[in-house]
Amino acid sequence: MAVRPGLWPALLGIVLTAWLRGSGAQQSATVANPVPGANPDLLPHFLVEPEDVYIVKNKPVLLVCKALPATQIFFKCNGEWVRQVDHVIERSTDGSSGLPAMEVRINVSRQQVEKVFGLEEYWCQCVAWSSSGTTKSQKAYIRIAYLRKNFEQEPLAKEVSLEQGIVLPCRPPEGIPPAEVEWLRNEDLVDPSLDPNVYITREHSLVVRQARLADTANYTCVAKNIVARRRSASAAVIVYVNGGWSTWTEWSVCSASCGRGWQKRSRSCTNPAPLNGGAFCEGQNVQKTACATLCPVDGSWSPWSKWSACGLDCTHWRSRECSDPAPRNGGEECRGADLDTRNCTSDLCVHTASGPEDVALYVGLIAVAVCLLLLLLVLILVYCRKKEGLDSDVADSSILTSGFQPVSIKPSKADNPHLLTIQPDLSTTTTSYQGSLCPRQDGPSPKFQLTNGHLLSPLGGGRHTLHHSSPTSEAEDFVSRLSTQNFFRSLPRGTSNMAYGTFNFLGGRLMIPNTGISLLIPPDAIPRGKIYEVYLTLHKPEDVRLPLAGCQTLLSPIVSCGPPGVLLTRPVILTMDHCGEPSPESWSLRLKKQSCEGSWEDVLHLGEEAPSHLYYCQLEASACYIFTEQLGRFALVGEALSVAASKRLKLLLFAPVACTSLEYNIRVYCLHDTHDALKEVVQLEKQLGGQLIQEPRILHFKDSYHNLRLSVHDVPSSLWKSKLLVSYQEIPFYHIWNGTQHYLHCTFTLERVSPSTSDLACKVWVWQVEGDGQSFNIDFNITKDTRFGELLALESEGGVPALVGPSAFKIPFLIRQKIITSLDPPCSRGADWRTLAQKLHLDSHLSFFASKPSPTAMILNLWEARHFPNGNLSQLAAAVAGLGQPDAGLFTVSEAEC
Repeated sequence: MAVRPGLWPALLGIVLTAWLRGSGAQQSATVANPVPGANPDLLPHFLVEPEDVYIVKNKPVLLVCKALPATQIFFKCNGEWVRQVDHVIERSTDGSSGLPAMEVRINVSRQQVEKVFGLEEYWCQCVAWSSSGTTKSQKAYIRIAYLRKNFEQEPLAKEVSLEQGIVLPCRPPEGIPPAEVEWLRNEDLVDPSLDPNVYITREHSLVVRQARLADTANYTCVAKNIVARRRSASAAVIVYVNGGWSTWTEWSVCSASCGRGWQKRSRSCTNPAPLNGGAFCEGQNVQKTACATLCPVDGSWSPWSKWSACGLDCTHWRSRECSDPAPRNGGEECRGADLDTRNCTSDLCVHTASGPEDVALYVGLIAVAVCLLLLLLVLILVYCRKKEGLDSDVADSSILTSGFQPVSIKPSKADNPHLLTIQPDLSTTTTSYQGSLCPRQDGPSPKFQLTNGHLLSPLGGGRHTLHHSSPTSEAEDFVSRLSTQNFFRSLPRGTSNMAYGTFNFLGGRLMIPNTGISLLIPPDAIPRGKIYEVYLTLHKPEDVRLPLAGCQTLLSPIVSCGPPGVLLTRPVILTMDHCGEPSPESWSLRLKKQSCEGSWEDVLHLGEEAPSHLYYCQLEASACYIFTEQLGRFALVGEALSVAASKRLKLLLFAPVACTSLEYNIRVYCLHDTHDALKEVVQLEKQLGGQLIQEPRILHFKDSYHNLRLSVHDVPSSLWKSKLLVSYQEIPFYHIWNGTQHYLHCTFTLERVSPSTSDLACKVWVWQVEGDGQSFNIDFNITKDTRFGELLALESEGGVPALVGPSAFKIPFLIRQKIITSLDPPCSRGADWRTLAQKLHLDSHLSFFASKPSPTAMILNLWEARHFPNGNLSQLAAAVAGLGQPDAGLFTVSEAEC
């Protein structure tokens, strides 16, 4: 049966409707294309199309379609037709065109969407029919909305300095639709549009360009979508301010209105003041410097001159000047007359011509006076001859030459190994000094002055008894004898830190082995005819009260030499170590001496020594050589002038030689870099059974008020475990700086997991906070490794604490005398003691040497103190021989002299 072409669309619509209303099975239907020849303007077009929607929780979503003209509209979801019973259809007629319109709604539930598995998303679209054909709408995607609870990245707390940038990252939780992010500052919304210093990046990070104090707050990242709103953990941001020094105040007025004093200036940590835990200012808030105010000196008259001859007016005169001293610095002028006249003839002045009788009278009187003077001289000579005869049977002139062998020393050969090597063997006297132990204060002690001739004659005029023997008294007897005096009751009752001997004018040397402490007694320092028992003692700082003020610290051991109060005619040289880093800009160094009453006094300010002073000091990198004409108790004290001042600390690591338990202790010693402190630690560790496990290191400890920290790291946890409850141990700054203890130490206790564990590898760090530090890499076998034991072998210092006479000196006695006699007199060509001082790099002390009766003797004494017992005589001989003296045989010893 033939069907008219115009009835095909209507028939197709009826058939499709009947099929959909049937069993309800959702089968795919093919949409007809527009009929050929149909009017395309009558194809359906959508007034409302379905849009993307999200299913929130379990609530279904509504999809709407509306088309014009439309005879039928149906939804297709994920390629399948939706049942007609699920459609809600509304039909209407368009008022302007009169064409039929249809609106269709469907609900999509969460269960429908969840049935779709795989990567394909759930979608729906509308298909509308008209008499001219079909039209499809856009696809609408239906998604299940959610927002997970955990942030992928949360902001972390920060501490930043003022004007530093801040970045707080935030990655919100996963969600559909993607979450939007906002930031809260102390629960207030951060709006970048209102604050140009803040912005939020595309990755949702909050950025503060320059931190301000107002930016100190708790920051929270907030993520939200249509499902939920999530908050991150709050991040505390602290903007701290490091302290800054204010400008220095002006220097204060000098503390002394006359003479040497101090002035200081200060600053405060208020520019700005530290806030929110910011660092305090580094450095000192007070600086001190020495100052000197010129003292007014009043003028004083010089002694009157002799009276002039009697003048024609029967008067004579005398004069004086205001020059002893002359007035200066505003001092007053001398009061009184500078010229004095008086009558010289008892008011009887007669001027007559002298006749021949007067001349004869005068000549007779002069002759009688001359005869009387000659007679007096003869009597004096006879008396002196008789006195010399009484001493000639006792004095033995061979004591200075016994033991010498002839030697030839040629200036042209500086490498002669036999140069200056004659060693005379002179014995000592045995009587004792019986004087008082404290110096008298009622007048200056007489000094023994040398002449311009030979400085040391073969023997003096005194009586001596010499024999070959060592001191017969033991150390305990000597100490007990000294302890009867109140001043010496604090001396130790032992000999490990004490040396003593009996000395006369030949001099000698005392030394305390392995401490770097010695006392050189040059020839003729003890007056001829005197015999002294001399001692040298090392004190522990904790046993002697040495008051320190301000920034002062003890840099050397405390040493006593005595007995005090004895008469010395030449300075002796006391040698001792120190642990300071000498620098005039960083240190003010002073030599302190204890008086008989027990108080400590500054007897020398290094760098300001007066040449004629009783004390002088040659300061070197690790030792000081003190010239003193008064024995007593001494210590070198330093006062820090800046934070650059530092003390040298020696770091030593000890551990047990044998380990019988699971625990193993590592002891770290921090001691002054002096021989006496090292000796004390070595003796202690020998008693404890310890061994050195690392090479010693030097640490420069600064006057910065920061403590010393010690820690152990990289301990293998499978073999060892540390029993330290904190990350580091700490020694307070003042325990080290005040110098009241030679050494301090910390112990690190490690425990072996198994008794068979013998290998130990770890690191020990020792450092000053914001200062110098050292790191020890420990890797050894605790049962058999002794490779560092040799480092504790202390340098030998001769073995004998007391050396008496020429055997205590490197330079032979007679050669020393020839050098002194030759170089003391000034030489126009400069070949004198000044050139020798320059060759030995001692030219900075020329004024001190020049103030002594024999400058050359002072130079040789200092050379002896610095180079005993390992001094190179060949180098000294080359320096002496290179002075260009005209007599080539000047420094040789002849057969007659030996």
